[in-house]
Amino acid sequence: MRILLVEDDQGLAEALQQSLEREGFVVDHVSRGKQALIALAAPSHDMVMLDLGLPDMDGLMVLKEIRSQKNDLPVIILTARDTIDSKVQGLDYGADDYLAKPFNMQELLARLRVIERRLGTSSSSMITVDRVSLDTKGHKVFLAPCASDNAEQHNASEDNASEDNAIEVHFSKKEFMVLKALMENAGRIQSREQIESKLYHWGEEVLSNAVEVHIHKLRKSLPTKFIQNVRGVGYIINHPKG
Repeated sequence: MRILLVEDDQGLAEALQQSLEREGFVVDHVSRGKQALIALAAPSHDMVMLDLGLPDMDGLMVLKEIRSQKNDLPVIILTARDTIDSKVQGLDYGADDYLAKPFNMQELLARLRVIERRLGTSSSSMITVDRVSLDTKGHKVFLAPCASDNAEQHNASEDNASEDNAIEVHFSKKEFMVLKALMENAGRIQSREQIESKLYHWGEEVLSNAVEVHIHKLRKSLPTKFIQNVRGVGYIINHPKG
């Protein structure tokens, strides 16, 4: 998930960006309301985390402008305004959630996972497609055993088997993020550009074949044809038939 963080407190913004990126989110940061509206003119973000006390305009006006453009992008308000009236006003303006500062990071992450599930095709933090299960909360991938296929044992550890005898398969952070983007959208084609937008924030160097490299490595440890290439369009993970 790619997040636009609108926060004028530089220290808080940096801490949030670091914490969220450790959890597999991609975060772009702006400190002004007008910058946020310019950034949102291009549909490259999955959601917005919005402070209300911005130096150039009230965050509620930013939210009002977002909704006036018929933009249904999820918005979480993060603000020091903690009165009931402020919360009601924020939600009435179209916010999807409201957290008063100071907030607990684990609570914020839980609320982000709720939005991820709403945007994707999964109804819980454990996404399972065929024999592959991905834990969005624990950042783990498990592969259920198959007697006729030994290829999935590559890069797997028996010591990390789950309770149902599935084997944990280890991937790099970027590989996990690619797999997560595809599994959250199982049955939907994801273009290379869509996948890249969930991997890199503004200013981060992107190799031209980065997505292809990550998918090549994923395929080594996943069932044959689990990730399919749609020539000239992108990649897809299909739900199993039957």
